[in-house]
Amino acid sequence: MATPSSLISSSNPVTNTDRPQRKKLRKKKTFPLAKQDHADLARQAQTWKSEAQQQIYSSKLLKALSHVTIGGDGGGPPPAPRRGRAVREAADRALAVTAKGRTRWSRAILTNRLKLKFRKQKRQRKKVRVLGRLVPGCRKQPLPVILEEATDYIAALEMQVRTMSALAELLSGGSSSGSGSAPTT
Repeated sequence: MATPSSLISSSNPVTNTDRPQRKKLRKKKTFPLAKQDHADLARQAQTWKSEAQQQIYSSKLLKALSHVTIGGDGGGPPPAPRRGRAVREAADRALAVTAKGRTRWSRAILTNRLKLKFRKQKRQRKKVRVLGRLVPGCRKQPLPVILEEATDYIAALEMQVRTMSALAELLSGGSSSGSGSAPTT
């Protein structure tokens, strides 16, 4: 019959030998990937030096920069820090698109742009929802319906303000002068 100490000592070496073997297997699996990454980087460095790649990047950069200058709010040029950041982001995006997502940095730039896009969409949906709550009867309507109703509602509110102002003028002017006739405007 085995003693408890002999069971413990016989079971421990088996578990200890399994762990280093797994680590060795993992290391063996990661080394070929690292060699492949180095080969890809070497090929990528050669393609970035080509004239054709330079032309592709230049055209994409010009297109991206034209969208940056056109895409302003229309009230004039944006402040210098915001404009500088927009130019840098446009240049990075153009470079990442030219790399076609073959490298980690290009995929990171492209996915971060997607995250920002979704964040902007979330902000836009929130603003649409708030506008829908402001306009009576538009709580769950789509954006085009909300915009159409909002423009009509704004015109109606402006008319209401003009009418109530005229009525207040009439009532305040009529009570101070004592006459019942309406003032001409």
